[in-house]
Amino acid sequence: MKTKTQNHQTKNQTKNSSGLENRNKNINQDSGAAASGRDESGRNASFKIDLELRRNNRALPTSKLLEILQGEAPTFWQQAEVVGKWIWIQFKEKQPRDVTAVLSQLGFHWNNTRQAWQHPCDNFTQKPASYDPREKYGSQYPADQQAA
Repeated sequence: MKTKTQNHQTKNQTKNSSGLENRNKNINQDSGAAASGRDESGRNASFKIDLELRRNNRALPTSKLLEILQGEAPTFWQQAEVVGKWIWIQFKEKQPRDVTAVLSQLGFHWNNTRQAWQHPCDNFTQKPASYDPREKYGSQYPADQQAA
């Protein structure tokens, strides 16, 4: 497992040297739509995911999901990377359950190989790519384009 992490970090360093900005910021400050994760008594609340809503969210087109992220989860929107028609979100460290529950509810899934939360934006594939999709399809950060 450590080898995978080290290999992934090496790939990120390569990408960063090519001019892509590293979006690995700590999300703990403000998770946008994420709840506090605690009930009235201060205990950890269980995170229930509405599977029907998740399934519907996975069918959203890229532009619609970006609108939702920008309006309801601006911290996620700041880190969103559009790779082809998919949206990826990466963090430096493991996120709390409330953050991952929000991502899951929005239709994202965890890709352990790429260490990223990915949303297919209704462009599902049957087989994982054996190459880096960023190289084939390119990538962009919508937050950067709006600021320009």
